[in-house]
Amino acid sequence: MNGVIVIDKPQGFTSFDVIAVVRRLTGQRKTGHTGTLDPNATGVLPVLLGTATKAQDLIPDHDKRYVADFRLGLTTDTLDIWGQEKTRAESHASREDVLALLPKFKGEIEQVPPMYSAVRQNGQRLYDLARKGMEVERKTRKVTVYELELLDFDEESQTGRLEIFCSKGTYVRTLIDDLGTALGVGATMTALRRTRACGYTLSDCLTLEELKALCESGSAEDELRSVESLFASYDPVTVSDAQARRFCNGGALDLSRTELKHRDLPDREILRVKDRAGVFLGLGLIDRESSLLKVYKSFRSASHA
Repeated sequence: MNGVIVIDKPQGFTSFDVIAVVRRLTGQRKTGHTGTLDPNATGVLPVLLGTATKAQDLIPDHDKRYVADFRLGLTTDTLDIWGQEKTRAESHASREDVLALLPKFKGEIEQVPPMYSAVRQNGQRLYDLARKGMEVERKTRKVTVYELELLDFDEESQTGRLEIFCSKGTYVRTLIDDLGTALGVGATMTALRRTRACGYTLSDCLTLEELKALCESGSAEDELRSVESLFASYDPVTVSDAQARRFCNGGALDLSRTELKHRDLPDREILRVKDRAGVFLGLGLIDRESSLLKVYKSFRSASHA
């Protein structure tokens, strides 16, 4: 099987747990993922199978969308409800108080990665240091929050729900912790669900139980997303049969002999290269200096066509 199975990760599973289950159910040993989810988080987890694993470091769309629950007046060492309580305070914030602060956390912002995270510092994972009771100074990192919306807020329980659309590397736990700090009462994340990743949404997802049933009935491949779908944000270019063979053999194509001669695309632009039958061959890179479409990454063997 070559392609992408999009799993709705259940709570309590690590991303590697999910991959192990998918590997066992599909019989595909070559597997990977496009970004981990914390064990207590749920939602969209694209799992790469077969040749799709070659796309792991090339995927252009790393933006994520989340729905996160939070509680004001409480902080923990992990910045979420599953950690050890650090502080507790009376909170009487209003919905308007929360709304007034949200613009502060939109756009390009700086975050300090939480100690309980997989970020490496001096060769060590921060969570390994945190589990030893250590806390070290961390450098801030720039991330982008494109959208931040308050979906719900209950003033009596001081609990709410946010929807966040953000760049790769954004820590929702940290955003909520910073929001609580700005309100002067502290805050902790109580639930996290990823609703979009790598261009896939919850509507594309299968549960592990659904995947098991599909594998048992021999119809799992019907739900397999193509390798090409990972690169949907790139424009396509169709090449001739002879050009397809050359591309699959690692040869660059003369731009003037392709349909690209009519398109004013910038240097270093990446394109989806397809044959006349619509089969995805790989990614091509425009090199204006040499007037060539070079092979950026091939996903077809030299024997194609």
